[in-house]
Amino acid sequence: MLIQRMTQKTEKQPLWKRLGWMAIIWLGSVAALFAIASVFRFLMTAAGLKLH
Repeated sequence: MLIQRMTQKTEKQPLWKRLGWMAIIWLGSVAALFAIASVFRFLMTAAGLKLH
């Protein structure tokens, strides 16, 4: 039954839904990159490196 569902052709989602998911994934990746960069900046500042 699962294999049948996986092989059946599914209907395309509306364009606004597909674009919405793309925007959510993009925003999530940008937020994750910002968080990682902020942690690195904090660690560099804690180690004595300062931005001038």
